[in-house]
Amino acid sequence: MKVLISDNLAPVGAEILRDSGLDVDINTGMAPDELKKVIGAYDGLVIRSATRVTAEIIEAADNLKVVGRAGIGLDNVDIPAASKRGIVVMNAPDGNATTAAEHAIAMMMSLTRNVPQATASMKAGKWEKKKFSGHEVTGKTLGIVGIGRIGSIVADRGQGLRMKVIAFDPHMPKDLVEKIGVELVSLEELFRRADYVSVHVPYIKETHHIVSKDMIALMKPEAMLVDCARGGVVDEDALYEALKDGRIAGAALDVFANEPTTKENCPLLGLDSFICTPHLGASTAEAQENVAVAIGEQMSAYLNRGVVSNAVNVPSVSADVLSKVGPFITLAERLGSFHMQLARGGVEEVAIEFSGELCEIDSGPITVALLKGLFAPILKDAVNFVNAPFIAKERGINVVESKSSKSQAFTSLLTVRVKTTEGENVAAGTVFGKSETRLVRFNTFRLEALPSGPMLLVYNKDVPGVIGELGSAIGKFGINISRMTVGREEEAGRNVILLNTNKPLTREMIQEVKALEYIEDAVNLDLPS
Repeated sequence: MKVLISDNLAPVGAEILRDSGLDVDINTGMAPDELKKVIGAYDGLVIRSATRVTAEIIEAADNLKVVGRAGIGLDNVDIPAASKRGIVVMNAPDGNATTAAEHAIAMMMSLTRNVPQATASMKAGKWEKKKFSGHEVTGKTLGIVGIGRIGSIVADRGQGLRMKVIAFDPHMPKDLVEKIGVELVSLEELFRRADYVSVHVPYIKETHHIVSKDMIALMKPEAMLVDCARGGVVDEDALYEALKDGRIAGAALDVFANEPTTKENCPLLGLDSFICTPHLGASTAEAQENVAVAIGEQMSAYLNRGVVSNAVNVPSVSADVLSKVGPFITLAERLGSFHMQLARGGVEEVAIEFSGELCEIDSGPITVALLKGLFAPILKDAVNFVNAPFIAKERGINVVESKSSKSQAFTSLLTVRVKTTEGENVAAGTVFGKSETRLVRFNTFRLEALPSGPMLLVYNKDVPGVIGELGSAIGKFGINISRMTVGREEEAGRNVILLNTNKPLTREMIQEVKALEYIEDAVNLDLPS
């Protein structure tokens, strides 16, 4: 079998693949048309961030069985298209966590001591000792936005520098964060108190411009911002204005909304109080070797023995097991995503009940899929079908399974109850026919909704005319409704409406929907499709 390495990869990755008996070609820097012409000859494709594995490339990949990303992010892979073709997509999520955290610390120290500016000054023949006087970080407050795997390493390194560490993460239990000596606070409090703000969140719709104009306005005049996470989480225009006007002391970015980044598309690069690097967070010899080893071993195991590891679109089970539980794995992943997008507060417990014929099959892969779906909206590509249970354990989430041979209305029923620090939700689903997943219960509402793709969930008072007004409003936005399901709560006199749409509504659209008469609330959802 043949494997193509289309991006720069540490040599050890190719060595592992060749030593396992695979035929390996290395051809980097190909244009999309070039890749499209040759991809049909390969069983495996190894990439980093440069190669874009689009639906068009996948359509031409007649023999492709697996795509391996030497790193975490999979924004450059059309995962739904790969899944439809039966192509496994895997990544290496653990290889560069330490490297990324250390880069954030390096950026913070360089910013504090004016290292890049002073270096440029000396190379220009100057000796400006007074101009580049800096500060100590000892005793200062480090605010971490997102205290996951990388954020917790940054916290540890900050504590080693004798800094006071506070953090914001709505999905982490307070007691778990406090165990590592970090105070959990609101986002607003973090920006008000911190001398340094370091961002460590994935780029998802909830984190788009999480470092907003309003948050930046809360920062101290002497405070500094560091982002080594993802482009788009910082409002770069708002940051530029704040730095230009001297409202905060400095900022350091390793990632940008538009990459490659130049002065033409990012005016921040023209400011003396701003320092930057070209997305180097994972660029160390150790990290690149770690991810090359991981992806080499994973791909050779799959192509030679059918063993799936760190896949983001298929659980690590045999083909025989997958054929039996596959539809319920899909259902579970969608129910998990549904729960997390509606949850308020940190998740404390996940209770899963398998009813009817479902209790007779292996429930392990279904539980893993549920957890993967639960974490994906907040961790994106950092969670997969292998590490999801470990993430649940790390976060102190109690996962409880139960089985019942009885199911009143359905042959098989999967019921999921998620308890958070602020309440709980219940969602139940089933599979019609061989593969038609359905959401049949949400809390006290009974319904029959298709849990897939962009959706809008609306709570409304049970009065005539609401559905018509809602449909008209959404039509005005240019959004098509492919399916509408209504669940009724007679005693409370209210309904829940679930709409399948051709694309998600924007925040502004959601606000207009909420302003409609008799609409109590509206929530945007985007489930695995």
